[in-house]
Amino acid sequence: MRDKIIPKAAELFLTLGFKSVTMDDIAQEMGISKKTIYVHFANKTKLVETVTFELFETICDGIDDICDSSNNPIEELYDVKMFVMQHLKNERSSPQFQLKKYYPQIYDALKLKQFEKMHVSVKESLQNGVDTKLFRPNINVDFISRMYFNGMTGIKDPSIFPKEIYSMEYLMESYLEYHLRAIVTDKGLEILNKFITSNQS
Repeated sequence: MRDKIIPKAAELFLTLGFKSVTMDDIAQEMGISKKTIYVHFANKTKLVETVTFELFETICDGIDDICDSSNNPIEELYDVKMFVMQHLKNERSSPQFQLKKYYPQIYDALKLKQFEKMHVSVKESLQNGVDTKLFRPNINVDFISRMYFNGMTGIKDPSIFPKEIYSMEYLMESYLEYHLRAIVTDKGLEILNKFITSNQS
């Protein structure tokens, strides 16, 4: 039962937000009693924590698969973006910022895990880009990896980028292009332009 509760809770949290969804909502949606949920999770905070970290692990596994099979580091970033967007339901309910507001300890632990994972993964991708002459040879891989994480986190702040003005799809797409244009070589720019053109048509 625990394995059924987690994905259903994840779906509701991501669609409606961590604050809005109650244990009653999850029980009703699953056609079970609230007591059944409490057998597996002591309280809502424990459920939120479990859902958050399981989702993180699922996304990490998917990202690893993409990195192992991608054609080049430019397409890799776009493939990762698409994968994350699908898993996070386009973040319509700003789950990260609800997490930050209502479950700050879980948010801080998640952010640290995200940074550790992304820092290693993006550094490898950047180095691959330098080695294949798609990214400029003189870039500081460690610095740019940190900047990339900071930017990706920043665009999810609805107080800076209100949802009424910017969709998450637009923000991620625009930030990716902004990031890549700053580091590509002429060869990389050619691939980037082709990729953007083919994805718009």
